[in-house]
Amino acid sequence: MDSSADVRRALVASPLGPLTLVAADDALVGVFFDGHRVQPGRAQQGRLLPAVGDDAVLAAVAVQLEEYFAGERTSFELPTRPSAHNALDPRVWAALARIGFGETVTYGHIAAALGDRNLAQPVGGAVGRNPLGIVVPCHRVVGAGGKVTGFAGGTARKTWLLEHEAYVAGHSLVPPTPFQG
Repeated sequence: MDSSADVRRALVASPLGPLTLVAADDALVGVFFDGHRVQPGRAQQGRLLPAVGDDAVLAAVAVQLEEYFAGERTSFELPTRPSAHNALDPRVWAALARIGFGETVTYGHIAAALGDRNLAQPVGGAVGRNPLGIVVPCHRVVGAGGKVTGFAGGTARKTWLLEHEAYVAGHSLVPPTPFQG
């Protein structure tokens, strides 16, 4: 991220606890859970706004997240600009964005789609570095056999997101239980 970028942050409530939204200039650059394994970096600290309504980008993110949690939205239409650590990250994040709502894939599936099944572990690293949780749906990636594994916001949140999407998509008749993080 350009160090001269106008970086702003705001906190919003969600069923999974507070989320920190980070915008730089005209794009979303981060969505972080309380206790997220990787917190916003120094370049993403920016100024903390008293309310998301004070910023057009953050307000749009907040509205779309609210619609997602209400079961009214299955994809996001937001300008994003995540910071990658290497050349693999953007390729993996693009693959994440193609996973359908209420669906899951494995790390190996993404590696194979990128042309090399041996990339499963580096794919897992890129998934873990995704700074746009929920918006770029890294929670839809599971371990072999469908096992819920690793998630920067914790596996309890990942399980809740998967149950929420399964319910909204009609794959389950049972709504997720309230999150007890």
